[in-house]
This record gives sequence, C-alpha cells and structure tokens, in this order.
Amino acid sequence: MDVEILGRVLSTLPAEDDHPYRTGPWRPQHTEWRAEDLAVVGELPADLDGVYLRNTENPVHPALERYHPFDGDAMIHLVGFRDGKAFYRNRFVRTEGFLAEAEAGGPLWAGLAEKPSSAKRPDGWGARGRMKDASSTDVVVHAGVALTSFYQCGDLYRLDPLTLDTLGKADWHGRFPADRGVSAHTKVDEHTGELLFFNYGTDEPYLHYGVVDQRDHLVHYVDVPLPGPRLPHDMAFTENYAILNDCPMFWEPELIAKGVYAPKYHPELPLRLGVIPRRGGSDQVRWFEAAPTYVLHWVNAYEQGNEIVLDGFFQGDPMPTEGGPFRFLALDRMQTRLHRWRLDLDTGRCREERLTDSITEFGMINPGHGGRPYRYTYAATGKPGWFLFDGLVRHDLLTGSEQRYAFGEGVYGSETAMAPRVGATGEDDGYLVTITTDMNQDRSECLVFDARRVADGPVARVRLPERVSSGTHATWAPGASLPGWRS
Repeated sequence: MDVEILGRVLSTLPAEDDHPYRTGPWRPQHTEWRAEDLAVVGELPADLDGVYLRNTENPVHPALERYHPFDGDAMIHLVGFRDGKAFYRNRFVRTEGFLAEAEAGGPLWAGLAEKPSSAKRPDGWGARGRMKDASSTDVVVHAGVALTSFYQCGDLYRLDPLTLDTLGKADWHGRFPADRGVSAHTKVDEHTGELLFFNYGTDEPYLHYGVVDQRDHLVHYVDVPLPGPRLPHDMAFTENYAILNDCPMFWEPELIAKGVYAPKYHPELPLRLGVIPRRGGSDQVRWFEAAPTYVLHWVNAYEQGNEIVLDGFFQGDPMPTEGGPFRFLALDRMQTRLHRWRLDLDTGRCREERLTDSITEFGMINPGHGGRPYRYTYAATGKPGWFLFDGLVRHDLLTGSEQRYAFGEGVYGSETAMAPRVGATGEDDGYLVTITTDMNQDRSECLVFDARRVADGPVARVRLPERVSSGTHATWAPGASLPGWRS
C-alpha cells in the first residue's frame, strides 16, 4: 500500500471531549490521505469500476453552545475501484464557512440545536439563516463533477471526483439561486443527465423546484405554493414528474417570530404529496393527501398506468418522547418502515401500504432505475437508541423477501451504494459498497458485497489507512462517467 499524508487540519475540539456524537464511532479525523493499491482481504471483482463517495459530518471546532450531529464540517471519503485494485482519498470540503472558521480559530455560526441569534456573525446560510455552509449532508455526481450539499439548504460545492479538490461553488452559468441555496438530496436522472432539486425557507414563496440540464445550465425554476414554512428533506422523481412533499412536522410560525426554530408534529394534518411535471409551472402542482407522518427519505418513484408509485420510509413516531436527546435520529425510536404510496392521476386519490415490518432507512437502489420501475432496495438497520447503522437489508419488493447482513457488535456502516458491474444485464447484477467503522479493531474498511447474495457477507474487505468517523449519505459513480478516469 502506497500511503501519503496530504495535510492535517488544526482542530480546537476539547482534548477530553465527551460529546456522544464527537467520540466513539463518531470521533472525527483531521488528517487527509492519499492511498494507492490498498490491502484487500478477499478478491476485488475486476468488473467493479468506479468510485464510492461518502459525505461525513466531521467537526473541526466545538459548537457555540450545543452541538448537533449534523453541524460538522464536510469531509468526503472516496474509495475507487479499477482493474481489481482500490485507492482512497479523503478531503475536507473548503466551504466559505470552513475557511472563515479556520482563520478565526473557532466557531462563528449557530448550529441546528442553537438559536440563530447566538451566531457571532450576522451573515450565514441555511433555510433559517445564520448557519454555516457545512455542505456535510449529501453527495452526488452530475456532469462529471461531485456536488456536496447541506441539510437545510446552502451553496453546492463542486469537487473533482478523483482528487476531491474543491473546485468552488456551483454557479449554473450565473443562475444559481444564491438567495435560497439548494437543499440536500438533489436527484440525478441517469437517463437524461438532468439534476432535479428543491429549496425552502421561512419567507414566501416557501418552496422552489428546479432542473439543471446535463450541461450544467439551470433550465427550470418555479415556486411551489405552500400554506407556510415547511421542513422537507428529500424529493423523488419519475420519467415525467417530480414529487415534492408537505409533511405535517414543521417550524411553528409563532416561535419563528421569536427567533426559535423548533419543529412540531401535527398528527391532525395529512401528509401532502405534490406532483408537478418535470418542466411544469406553479399552477400545475397537484396535491395528494395521505396518512400523517414524516418522511425523511424517499427510495424511488415510477409511473404505472395512471398511477405514480412512490416508495419511502414511513415514520410511525415522528416525534418520539423517550430515548434521550438524540431520539429523533434513532431508527427504532422513529419506527421507520418501508412504505408505498400510489397516487392516482385520474381520481386524485392516494392508496398506501406498508411493504415490510422491518425497521430500516437510508434505502439505495440501482441508480439506472431511478424514476423507473424497480424491484430491489438496499437499506440500513440501526443500533437501538443511536444514529448508527449496524447492518444492511436487501428488500425484494416483488416477493417481499429480505436478505440481511449484520456488521457485528461494535462495527457500524454507512449508506450502502449499489454499483452495477461493467456489462450488467439485470437490476441486481452488481455490487454493494459501504465503509465501516470498527470499534473493536480500531480501523475502517470498505466492504464489497455481491448484490444478489447479501447474506453471504462481503466478497472483499478493503483496508483504509485510518479509522474514519461514522457517516451516512453516499453515492456511486461509474468510471466511464468520470473525465480522466483512465488517464
């Protein structure tokens, strides 16, 4: 293994830190690595060709008052696979906020669990304002460039998908909506090359939807009428439609007026699902009502006759009252289960059903089936009471069967990306890739599974040069989609 330390970032976190989401599996790292020809246990498939990218909240400084796990600075981890070998990179995303706090030597903006008024600077980002542009939630690859994004809206940061060098902010040829930013969970349609996105805020219009074409031009941007400020986290799309949502858990307007951003769940209100043609106007949004819940993540959607089939994770308890300060992040506390909504475009009615009794979340699919009919999703299981992934499940949505794999006590995974093999002939003809944090061996590995035989365990384990912090959202980009992949 050829390893090089590219640099270290100076942290001001306390030496004897005791925060549960800055220690243990969530202990951040501040070293940036380049590693080639990584050691492998097992054998890497020769037809696994591309890069696995994972975003991570990786704090450099303590919070002003109260740290939230989503406040950390963005660190991207990359594991690349080529010719039966693997390489690794990790880099901080050099956002404006990251650089400003590095110069100041400490935190400057309020976090999710803090009032905006606690910020040291009057400027900032986010749907509620005066937050740092952490860009630490999600990552996708569009038009050959990796894009990182933040939970509550902000700038999108462009990264070289091979070196992870920060290339600056997304500009969209001068049309980026800088006044609102963009929410995490942009969607890339592999069939059209388009990027679909949304943003939201506390002033009217409360929600926008937009489309960026394959040449990185903003070609569509409209407001979506809502009755008040909301807290959407994700969206879905089909071949002809985008699906947005109005979940009945949102910031209370009366508290917003006092500078307090505390969400409240309203079980007396329905979940509303907004369907808009992908290039449709504000007056073309159709709303469908469903049983009240909060949906953090959607899995996929597709058209079937006169219906839109929409799959996501229904929360049986969006606001759990027991389980400690981080109960809102534990899958077992929120009771997240795979669920299906059928939106009838003729009648305007919605039918829904639970697809499994298993508690899972963070579902991933074969990216080539995004917005199209599909059969399989690969989701995470959670450690009870914690925001940690202790295994993965392959859901077969046709038969209802499941395959499971548990990482083992003290080992935690990341969102698992599906990587179609080169020359794939079926939806599940490929591999599953995830990064683990092993507290027993004090190391991290990148695991590779046969997507058809999850329960058999990984076919290969790639050793990383350092134990990395537990993390969540990830993506896969095939080598053929990356400029300079072979050079």
